[in-house]
Amino acid sequence: MNKSFYSLGLMSGTSGDGVDASLVISNGVDKFDVICNEYVEYSKEDYKEFHELKEKIINFEDVEKYTKELKNLEKKLTICNSIAVKKIKNKLLQQNDDTKIDLIGFHGQTIHHNPEKKFSLQLGDGMLLSQLTNTKVIYKLRENDLKNEGQGAPLTPIFHQLLAKKKNISLPIIILNLGGIANITKIDKKYNISSADIGPGNCLIDNWLRLNSKILIDVGGKLARSGKINKIILDQSLENFYENSISKKKSFDTSDFHVSFARGLSLEDGAATLTEFTAEVCSKEVAGHKVYVCGGGRKNSFLLERIKKKSGSDINLIDNLGYDGDFIESQAFAFLAIRSYLKLPISFPETTGCKKPCSGGVLVKNY
Repeated sequence: MNKSFYSLGLMSGTSGDGVDASLVISNGVDKFDVICNEYVEYSKEDYKEFHELKEKIINFEDVEKYTKELKNLEKKLTICNSIAVKKIKNKLLQQNDDTKIDLIGFHGQTIHHNPEKKFSLQLGDGMLLSQLTNTKVIYKLRENDLKNEGQGAPLTPIFHQLLAKKKNISLPIIILNLGGIANITKIDKKYNISSADIGPGNCLIDNWLRLNSKILIDVGGKLARSGKINKIILDQSLENFYENSISKKKSFDTSDFHVSFARGLSLEDGAATLTEFTAEVCSKEVAGHKVYVCGGGRKNSFLLERIKKKSGSDINLIDNLGYDGDFIESQAFAFLAIRSYLKLPISFPETTGCKKPCSGGVLVKNY
């Protein structure tokens, strides 16, 4: 019988607003249960610093140029992650639960992702986090996949497969993750998985609001719903996207997508046009399938309505299966940390394009 581990997953998405933390118990194969979830918001200063720095980093040379600033921010964000760990531990203490956390799966905050250069930088100091939490940490989970000719993303499909098996749901399905970037996991009738990044998730809408207002997110898509889609700009931008080499990429960075084509539109019309662009790109990839949606974008009801209308798909929230759609990725990285610890593969040719199934992650202990 496979041994189970208590693993805590930490995930900071491309929205760069905070840390999702999930404590799970799993054997890294077929057993999995959630103990608890927590969220820690970045300070306003850290949020501002991250987004300002991310906008400056367009290529690998910029990473070297801003080394000092990146190191400074990395320390701050690592401390924020340690606070998330402390919140989980405090929750256990309050429940008189003496569970000892075996591992932390630490994703870090992606600042630049460029698989063509075999490079993906997540801000997160594993040694510091281990020291602050007195726990073994597994981080740099994308590196080995990149070394094996993979894209370094998506890494969650093997976890999505387990979620489907646990609920014994009717297959085939697609799990659509609407984070900053949108990605899909296809699960066929035999539980075979394949996946890909497909385009923007929340990044265009969020960037538009951040650059043109003091609003951080379009809650429920209310702003976009109140605006008018500029059909000429939309059609031209979609044509440019599909003709551009960017659309042929297998994985994306948020910097691959720019809101410049909506320049000159009102706040509402820009939000409407960018939401429609996102819905158009996503709907092409999920058309005709049963779809379960996770990630922050699933709360944008207007975006989901547009995807449903354009794709003709049966669109459902993953929450309907009894999972918490806010914490799928943090739970996934808790699960992936166990697989990494056991030297089991976390990426596959069908998911990231790596040449063979491979494990990944660096294990550190600093206490």
